[in-house]
Amino acid sequence: MEVIYSKACGVDVHKNFIVAVICDSTSITPKYLRKRFSTFNNQLIQFRNWLIENDCQNVCMESTGKYYIPVYNALEGFISNVVVANPKWVKCIKGEKDDNKDAKWIADLFKLGIVRSSFIPPKDFRILREFTRYLYKLTCNRTSEKNRFTNALTVGNCKLDMVFSDIFGKSSQSIVNIILNNDNFSDEDIIPCINSRCKSSQEDILSSVNGISFTLEQKLRIKIVEDHINYLTNQINSLRDTVDMLVSSFEDYINLLMTIPGIDRNSAISILSEIGTDMSQFSNHYRLSSWAGLAPGCNESAGKKKSVKISRAGVYLKPCLVEVAHCAIKDKTNIYYRDKFNKISKRRGKKRSTIAIARKILVAI
Repeated sequence: MEVIYSKACGVDVHKNFIVAVICDSTSITPKYLRKRFSTFNNQLIQFRNWLIENDCQNVCMESTGKYYIPVYNALEGFISNVVVANPKWVKCIKGEKDDNKDAKWIADLFKLGIVRSSFIPPKDFRILREFTRYLYKLTCNRTSEKNRFTNALTVGNCKLDMVFSDIFGKSSQSIVNIILNNDNFSDEDIIPCINSRCKSSQEDILSSVNGISFTLEQKLRIKIVEDHINYLTNQINSLRDTVDMLVSSFEDYINLLMTIPGIDRNSAISILSEIGTDMSQFSNHYRLSSWAGLAPGCNESAGKKKSVKISRAGVYLKPCLVEVAHCAIKDKTNIYYRDKFNKISKRRGKKRSTIAIARKILVAI
């Protein structure tokens, strides 16, 4: 095979140390130079200087959890070609595996140009991604706490979730506060809290709370959960303000994404943080769909098709696009995605149809 990089470095990354091997293929017989470094920042700077001294501008490493990130940060801007590869593409042969051999194997594969590079967005998008992913986690935590709050009411025989579509609405929360702060409440205390626009009748709302009596321990638990929900809400609002500050220079891209049916501002920011603005990172929309985990698998042998389910990739991007797809399907002003959904769902079912619409939206993006 043709050697693509005459000097290539393979790096085996661990939590506490890295092993680097430079393969020099300028002569007929390749020469190997090996060195081990700690993952402390000053040692990573020494590693970078070692590469520059040996005139090696091509580095390949495994994407080992989060351990590769400090190494990538130290090399970014100083080494022209840094490739982060999926471990399955550089996996060493069984029986020939240790730290030194792993690094040498990565260098040998990389110099031939047969190692696929993972998508690493620019630094500003990586910072934005950290905030949007943390925002997603906090939102999920708040939803869990809201479910726990509803469960605590149900265990105490309070059936407000049956008469209110949103248990955290103004009317419902006013009633809950009266129940928690007053042991001997009456219908006269509850009626002023009921909004005239409530869909449920006044009799049903009163029936859902009549006769209930929370113990002191139950009230204490509900208040703790409520305080946690309020704390998470404040943290989410603070995070959103920070994210708005970070995306101030990308407003044109956000407004452009919002022209697609189903995409609002929050979804546009999440999508932008995951894929960036430079689509040349992906050679075509097939690669992007596969990277996002929205493309069917290719698994066929001896003329038999095996599982072609979508992959588990796109842990953060895929849920966002599926949520956008649900909104696009219900959009009455733009019926393109709704018609496509109805057409596909007759043959393949609603779940597969939703994934198909999410993929179409990503292609449009």
